[in-house]
Amino acid sequence: MSGSGDTTLVHSGTFAVLGADGGVTGRRGTSPDGLFHRDARHLSHWALTVDGAAPAVLVPSEGDGVSLSVLTPPGTRDEPAAYTVFREQAVDSGALTERLRLVNNRPSPVAAELSLTADADFADQFELRSDKRGYDKEGARHTALVHEDGVTFTYGRGDWISRTEVRASPAPESVGPAVPGTAHRLDWHLEIPAHGTAELLLTVAAHAHGTPAPARPGTPAETAARQAADAAAFTGTPLPLPEDAPDGLAAACARGLSDLAALRVPATGPDGERLRVPAAGIPWFLTLFGRDSLFTSLFALPYRPELAEATLLALAATQGTGYDAGRGEQPGRIVHEIRHGELAHFRQVPYGRYYGSVDATPLFLVLLDSLTQATGDTTLSARLEPQARAAVEWMFRDGGLGDGGYLVYSPDPQGLMNQNWKDSEGAICFLDGTQAEGPIAVAEAQGYAYDALVRTARTARAVWGDAAYADRLDGAAAELRERFVRDFWMPGPDFPALALDGSGRQVDSLASDAGHLLWSGILDDTRARRVGARLLEADFFSGWAIRTLASGAPGYHPLSYHRGTAWPHDNAVILLGLARHGLFAEARTLALGLLAASAHHGHRLPEVMAGYSRSEHPRPVPYPHSCSPQAWAAATPLAVLTALREECARGATG
Repeated sequence: MSGSGDTTLVHSGTFAVLGADGGVTGRRGTSPDGLFHRDARHLSHWALTVDGAAPAVLVPSEGDGVSLSVLTPPGTRDEPAAYTVFREQAVDSGALTERLRLVNNRPSPVAAELSLTADADFADQFELRSDKRGYDKEGARHTALVHEDGVTFTYGRGDWISRTEVRASPAPESVGPAVPGTAHRLDWHLEIPAHGTAELLLTVAAHAHGTPAPARPGTPAETAARQAADAAAFTGTPLPLPEDAPDGLAAACARGLSDLAALRVPATGPDGERLRVPAAGIPWFLTLFGRDSLFTSLFALPYRPELAEATLLALAATQGTGYDAGRGEQPGRIVHEIRHGELAHFRQVPYGRYYGSVDATPLFLVLLDSLTQATGDTTLSARLEPQARAAVEWMFRDGGLGDGGYLVYSPDPQGLMNQNWKDSEGAICFLDGTQAEGPIAVAEAQGYAYDALVRTARTARAVWGDAAYADRLDGAAAELRERFVRDFWMPGPDFPALALDGSGRQVDSLASDAGHLLWSGILDDTRARRVGARLLEADFFSGWAIRTLASGAPGYHPLSYHRGTAWPHDNAVILLGLARHGLFAEARTLALGLLAASAHHGHRLPEVMAGYSRSEHPRPVPYPHSCSPQAWAAATPLAVLTALREECARGATG
């Protein structure tokens, strides 16, 4: 259950957000409800009434896999409700399935009058956000067709057609229009025998544009059992927890693996093979995201390498092959995100296949070698040699490494103004809070590029048998490492700059991105250790996690998306960097903070937390727009485990 009192159910690229009574209100803004599939809301109203009134909620909707709630018609202490409604709901790929079991509380038969009002607005997820943008949808058509056992809602615009089909067993006694919009009401008169039961089964099938009809789901219990078995196949292998594992680590890892199992979405590989890759998160990002899927796979790699293989294949299949300025495509560039919705279809947003990321391409190369090193299997590195070489060439040709010496991006007014992981407008700011102007070279992307060059050189030498190419990449990596310190290091604060702006000026904010440099290895050990110690000082470390921006600076805001909040995945990268450089006291302090924060969220780390310190409030203050569950936050406990195991391994070897 989410912090708002809603329950979120998710499976195979479909999710539902349901209220305490299991209903849907059509809410928009930061926390929309409904049934969502392929970036569209296929159910925007789902309201049950019993005996002409909204039911009383005895047990609110809750649960993983299947949502259970207990409802009754109106009653009093002297005249308690005649019957109770046990409501079960589950989602499957493209469908919501529901079972209403009515239990007669009396020794004589009773009649139950049930009504269900349903509607589908087919809103694109970009329409539902509270970002004040509007989209022209001239010619849009909404219709509803009544059939014997339910109603079908259809939406069309141009060549775009989507449908939502509502069916019931037993069939309703009547189906008729309701207000507003295309809403329809389904009515039943059910006779319940003395101390007996009656049942109503409902299915909502989302027929997304251009896709096959979803398979008809079973009952919620059958659906949940099948999904539980599927999840168990992913989560079941025991994790190698250290003997002195801190409290909460096992629970956080278990919760994280469970969420990662649910967040897997279908994708396609280079040869058309079917894959399941980690999507970024709910509600806005249940799709393949280059950076998010790569980091998630990197964190999970020692324990679930199949995620890395699937992610690499899916990203290889969508790698840029030509130039398309509208979506940032360039040959060899790794995709930032994939969208399937109406607005992407008509290119009213650029995100159908959007390449506006400066870091996904080097991270693709980092993951490819990391998988080989973790498994000892060179098969994928050999198979993806053309894609890996194309990614390297993108870094030098279009990424900026060849001309200016650094990976750079220019703000995209139609897409993302910033194209590193801190991609919100204003995130790459000077100490005084002003946004840097491009082309911008962010520090952490140079570290990723360095690591990518070093790793791909190793692959070229060991797997591809191309020593000359390996020498070229090794030389480029060494040169990048040398000039990075020269251009980015700020002697005054003894800390790397957040970025270089278009004129080569150091963007002088003290930011968490510096911790990524420990992980990538671009800093020498002496500087890395100084940076690591600095990140654990009070203006960075809140007691829960390291803030994105040091507090006290003019640009700092504890509720700003990237200018003062604390992100678990950001901290996971830093944690792995601390362990790499033997800063185990700092690593354990950070690990314990993250695990304490996790415990306050039912062992599920949120995407992002407010930057308030642990001394200001005894619980982590939520960030109001945080995604949950979110993949790289779910994988963060696995990175914590890796860092702690590294400490044990180093201790064992002296």
